[in-house]
Amino acid sequence: MKVMRKDRIVEKNHVDYMRGERDILTKIAHPFIVQLKYSFQTKYRLYLVLDFINGGHLFFQLYNHGLFREDLARIYAAEIVSAVCHLHANGIMHRDLKPENILLGSDGHVMLTDFGLAKQFDENTRSNSMCGTVEYMAPEIVQGRGHDKAADWWSVGVLLYEMLTGKPPFVGGNRDKIQQKIVKDKIKLPSFLTSEAHTLLKGLLNKDASKRLGSGPLGSEEIKRHKWFKPINWKKLDGREIQPSFCPDVAGRHCIANFDKCWTDMTLSDSPAASPKLNTTNPFVNFTYVRPAASFLQQSSPLF
Repeated sequence: MKVMRKDRIVEKNHVDYMRGERDILTKIAHPFIVQLKYSFQTKYRLYLVLDFINGGHLFFQLYNHGLFREDLARIYAAEIVSAVCHLHANGIMHRDLKPENILLGSDGHVMLTDFGLAKQFDENTRSNSMCGTVEYMAPEIVQGRGHDKAADWWSVGVLLYEMLTGKPPFVGGNRDKIQQKIVKDKIKLPSFLTSEAHTLLKGLLNKDASKRLGSGPLGSEEIKRHKWFKPINWKKLDGREIQPSFCPDVAGRHCIANFDKCWTDMTLSDSPAASPKLNTTNPFVNFTYVRPAASFLQQSSPLF
């Protein structure tokens, strides 16, 4: 069943979408990926309780800034690359990488989220699903030729291009026109970008998935070793020891100022139980899934 969800295509029904996301989130733990804390299922609904990351979407900050300096974009891109490497190492393709699916914590680090279109894979299989958000779709997805994890590296290239220039490389017109541009048009690289940024973007945005950066014998190491990432110490990065130069303006653990009011003003449409009492130590103790404490997190994120 193919349905539209906002600006992306999904070839799943809603229940499968949620179950797939839950199953994947229980298998991953990474410092730049939002964690599933608890989940439970009623007769009609599946509930997921995730980290509360209140620095806003990367899209929100990008919209306010216009574009990012290369040094800031480099840290964001490196953290995204690290998260995607973790997914691929665990046999998972994200398949919907875009600024709206990347949150910023109050400390400025990125947190990858929304695994509704993610898919588990092995090295010998390809997916034929038509899925994702059109501006970030790899050519092989647009053409329906089957895709693998290389499609994620294309999306990373689009994200980096957008961070550095303020917009994706292929835009304008309706969905069909954008798809035609993705398949046929050559990428145009602004002259104000460094030569290292040019070569990285060309490598990630190679229309031939087999020749795309990250698809060679070294896999993701090709990306990490690229000269644009030379200033990055990947071990320190994964230890959250490299601090981005920008931190969102967050006024406390429960601040929601970095999210558009169209989301924060939404009314609660369904609640399966009464609100927990204030003196309850852990209102989620009897949930079906309870995540063990993750060693890489220095402190727990607020849940509300």
